[in-house]
Amino acid sequence: MTRSRTDRLRTADSRAPGSRSALRGAARAHLEGGGGVLLTGPEGIGRSTTVSQLADELAERGHRVLRCAPAPSDRDSPFLGLIDLLAGVGDAPLTGLDARERAVLEGALLRGTPPAGADPTTGRDALILRIAVRKVLAALAATGPLLLVIDDVQWLDEPTARVLLFLARRTGPRYAVLAALRTPPAPPAEGPRPDRAAARELCPQPVRTLPVEPMTVREIADVLDAHGDAPWPQRLIARLHEAGAGNPRTALELAAALHEAVSSGAPLPDSCEPLPVPESLSRPVLDRVEALPARARQVLLTASAAVRPTVELLRRAGCRYAEADVDTCVRHGLLRAPDHGTLGFPDPLTPMVLAARTPYALRMDAHRALAGAADDPVERAHHLARLTAGPDPAVADRLAEAAAAARRRGTPGTAARFGRLAAQYTPADGTPTGIGRRLTAAEDGLDAGDFDFARQLAYEVLREADRPADRVRAWNVVLDSSGQAMSEVADVFPEAVRDAGRDPGLLAPLHYRMSWHAWMVGGSARRARDHAARAAGLAARAGDRRTEVLALTQQAALELFLGLPGAEATLAASLAAPHDAYAMSHHNGPIYLKHRFHLAQDQLDEARAELRTLVYTLRQRGSADCLSQCLIGLAQLEIQRGRCRQALSMARQSLRIAERAGLSQGPAWYAVALAETAGGSLSQALAAAEAARRHSEDDDDRLFLPRALHAEGRIRLFSGRYGQAARLLRRTAEMESAQGQGDPAARRWHADLAEALARSGAVDEAESVIGRARAQAVRLGRTGVLATLDRAAATAAEERGRLGAAAAGYEDAAARLRAAGYPLEEARTRVALGRVRRRLGDEGASRTAFAQALRVFTAAGARAWVAGVRAERDRGEEAPLPHLDGSAWPERLSSTERSVVTRVAQGATNREIAAGLTLSVKTVEAALTRAYRKLGAKSRVEITRIVMARPAT
Repeated sequence: MTRSRTDRLRTADSRAPGSRSALRGAARAHLEGGGGVLLTGPEGIGRSTTVSQLADELAERGHRVLRCAPAPSDRDSPFLGLIDLLAGVGDAPLTGLDARERAVLEGALLRGTPPAGADPTTGRDALILRIAVRKVLAALAATGPLLLVIDDVQWLDEPTARVLLFLARRTGPRYAVLAALRTPPAPPAEGPRPDRAAARELCPQPVRTLPVEPMTVREIADVLDAHGDAPWPQRLIARLHEAGAGNPRTALELAAALHEAVSSGAPLPDSCEPLPVPESLSRPVLDRVEALPARARQVLLTASAAVRPTVELLRRAGCRYAEADVDTCVRHGLLRAPDHGTLGFPDPLTPMVLAARTPYALRMDAHRALAGAADDPVERAHHLARLTAGPDPAVADRLAEAAAAARRRGTPGTAARFGRLAAQYTPADGTPTGIGRRLTAAEDGLDAGDFDFARQLAYEVLREADRPADRVRAWNVVLDSSGQAMSEVADVFPEAVRDAGRDPGLLAPLHYRMSWHAWMVGGSARRARDHAARAAGLAARAGDRRTEVLALTQQAALELFLGLPGAEATLAASLAAPHDAYAMSHHNGPIYLKHRFHLAQDQLDEARAELRTLVYTLRQRGSADCLSQCLIGLAQLEIQRGRCRQALSMARQSLRIAERAGLSQGPAWYAVALAETAGGSLSQALAAAEAARRHSEDDDDRLFLPRALHAEGRIRLFSGRYGQAARLLRRTAEMESAQGQGDPAARRWHADLAEALARSGAVDEAESVIGRARAQAVRLGRTGVLATLDRAAATAAEERGRLGAAAAGYEDAAARLRAAGYPLEEARTRVALGRVRRRLGDEGASRTAFAQALRVFTAAGARAWVAGVRAERDRGEEAPLPHLDGSAWPERLSSTERSVVTRVAQGATNREIAAGLTLSVKTVEAALTRAYRKLGAKSRVEITRIVMARPAT
């Protein structure tokens, strides 16, 4: 059960990793070494905001910043850009100029009367002016690094551009240029990108071009929230993001139009209704459409009316020269070339504007032509519905068939839309057909992640329906649409049970949902197991195999968690024939659970095979919810198998799906935290873990909250913050134990808690945790868990000063983890072994252990671990470091120095660092020399230790 709450926005999370901060970091690191950065992107994408933020950040770091932001009308005003750039420069830097240079410059800047006959735009005076500007900038750069900022460089006047072009080829390393160039929203299919080469030439070398990418759903939510446009329902924010193609200004204008409409009394549009498009957005689209030849405009209109436009469909619909006219639209950036036969719109606003602004008769002509040309049931039904004014049983049947076809294709959102239309076109003749179609549409909406839509239809049914079966089915939709936030629908159960009466077929799905409520909200796995078992029995009596399979799966999952002996038999019953296709491919179904049983038994290859097959199926035709959850499971599995890059990819995919579909993001952030901990950055991992915890706390989700706490606790543990780790992991233990966890393989937090306790001085408590978990693991035969507990026991021995016993324990645990197939856990154990061997004075054995760990971490792509192990391996060869708080070192360095130092800690050579940051090798060497001085380090090894250092608490 992973639906999300939709009555308020929780996507905005400024502390979670974001693409704009990464963009600024890359630009800042480049500019601090000199050179130029060109930011590109369409109008409204946030170039100016990014430029302003970068300029302010560099000013705070000691740069002298000169800015100009020309407007379109400025192109015909000679030297207006230069006037703006030097507006804040007083007379002092001009004192080094000779009389002619100063007079020409002051004349160009309108600060004085130019010499008689002087023309600074051409000839000798133009050269004198450029030399004068160069001298002034050199004087400014003598006191600190200088940054020229040119926003909207495409409007820069030509005389100023020629001055900057001269400077770009004749300035030193303390001179940098940050420029921003507006690019077309949909660049032409062929030909050069306008003005980009010319804009790059205004920047000193090396130049880095960085596109300002569209924002994510989360970032758009942040923008709306900052402008007071929240809270919108999360699904609606996803629509604003999609309609605006991630452009923040477009999203803000759409939101403003929507707010105006709602303030005037209009209801919020559901997923089937169009968003209002204001004139400010409509007019540019219409201007571009009106610039097309008449025949191409007709093709564009017809394509905008189709569900899946193709050249062949357009030809059959009366567009005789469809191929040529489509090419015309593509060249104008209004259509995208066919992808697997289907045409697309580069700007999502184009079909929206055409639908709203095209005269009704012309739109109906297009639908009529397409209805006659379509051979696809979904396409044909769409146009028949547009052509039919009122209830029509034949059209309703066609729409219901289209919904079924969309469902089979794995597009539940389309199925939901056609299902609701089918209900609307069904005559109100007293039969239950219309209600049934509405409920089916609501269930499709759930699978599509459109919970507002589903809940709205369910409540419509509850207002009208008398039949208990319809009412209970509607109540089930209401319950499912609450997702992780089941605490908000507790009052639904008594009403639903009252409607169900004694009918086992109606009670079974309710008890199944009561099981989830008891676990997620009540925090009791035993009560949840009782509800699941009752649901399975009731469903079997009623002949409802789908509910029986889902309830048996839930029962088996709870029995696994509780450590009960009948768990595998219950799972086998859920897997037995007859099979239900929906349940078998669901993330709460038996195939998904089967992979978790394999994990508990350390059968990683078998678990991966089950899950990959399921993910493949869901990518073809599955709900966003199921796919997101299965990707989370696959990410965790890849971490255990030591495939960190793959794990990061899976976790990030899951988060993107959750954002787009409006699902609860707590589980996805949890997966991102685990993957970043293994193969990314601990700072990014911590941000993700904190986001997972906040989402789970918001939802009052006691099922995922302890997992989020475990993820955060592990990061604190690996960072050396043992006291903080112990506090977080104690909370995990308290919550999981209160829920009744009896199988330590179901949630593997025990060894981490014991290690954090031992490292923070609570050795007796650590040994108690180990003893209880070991008894459970021995009873259930959990080999992998026992190996991690042995490592924790070795840590406890180490903290008691029994170093020989600790070394033997680490050796044994590492061998057992290797045999069980957990490479990252093995490598982590060998790091601990290397430390103990060093304390015992056996430097050779210590370095061997570190080398073995390094090989494993390197092969796995565990970046942060690789840097740490290298530092540990070489520690004995260098003088001990003075204590330095690992959280404080970044503030001592400039951005370039931080970037260089971070890559040094990752093991990169100076040449590799220079290539990665687009700097010269000399710039890297200079930055590293400054970093040595600021940090008191004498070697790359000491630099690495400082970067990885974390104070124990």
